Amino acid sequence: MLPFQPGRSLKEFSTFGIGGPIHLFAEISSSAEMEKIFCQFIQVEKIPFIILGKGSNCLFDDLGFDGLVLLNKLDHCDWQEDQVTVGSGYSFSLLGVQSARKGFSGLEFASGIPATVGGAVFMNAGANGVETCQSLRSVLFLTEAGEKICYRKEDLVFGYRFSSFQEMKGVILSATFSLKRSLEARSSQLQILNYRMKTQPYKEKSVGCVFRNPSPEMPAGLLIEQCGLKGVQVGGAKVSEVHANFVVNINQATAKNVLELIQIIKGRVFEQTGIHLEPEIRVIGYA
Repeated sequence: MLPFQPGRSLKEFSTFGIGGPIHLFAEISSSAEMEKIFCQFIQVEKIPFIILGKGSNCLFDDLGFDGLVLLNKLDHCDWQEDQVTVGSGYSFSLLGVQSARKGFSGLEFASGIPATVGGAVFMNAGANGVETCQSLRSVLFLTEAGEKICYRKEDLVFGYRFSSFQEMKGVILSATFSLKRSLEARSSQLQILNYRMKTQPYKEKSVGCVFRNPSPEMPAGLLIEQCGLKGVQVGGAKVSEVHANFVVNINQATAKNVLELIQIIKGRVFEQTGIHLEPEIRVIGYA
């Protein structure tokens, strides 16, 4: 029997607290389970699917998702000297804290990022001038056809919030990182976390930064703030008063509210600066 659960909603798994009912849902805790569901169900039924981690960086449809949602709980962690192999469902923030505590540098920036390791690799998550790919060594990937492939970092393409995996069908199973010994790793990690908590709406419902930075010298948040958009609200969705590149769910916001607010932000910024802001978040439709 495949481990499907009825009556689940995307709202349960969204850091935004937004999303409708799920047609088919399963929680996956091992690579063997993931292979089984790909080979015995996805290949046979040809059903659309999405892989969920922390539910951050995604805006889910108010209608839900008319397919299969797999909650990734592949959370094994294996340390070998200056190298660590972690399941794609492992907390990226926790990995950043643990590696710094062990005296390793390379993932301090991950502390406080609400993502799984798989999500961080998929999006090439970054902060403080550092990106996930910089300490990445290899990735184990399961294709939609059920084939396991181990990709070396050199086999892949990474860019600003981009990885080759965004153009592949399948799921990241695990990732291996190579780190460096550092006496300053723990203090650096704590500084990054403290700064993030002071400058971002850390305790509010959001999906992180909504827009990509047009350039390193031109943060989207600063542009939005300079255009007087802090505090602008549509329904229950509001531009954060703390960091203008965050939209927060203050009162049962819907995906429609958020999308309308995104269009207002884009329009105002282009009108006043001539700059087109590109969304960083992924919008997951119903079908």
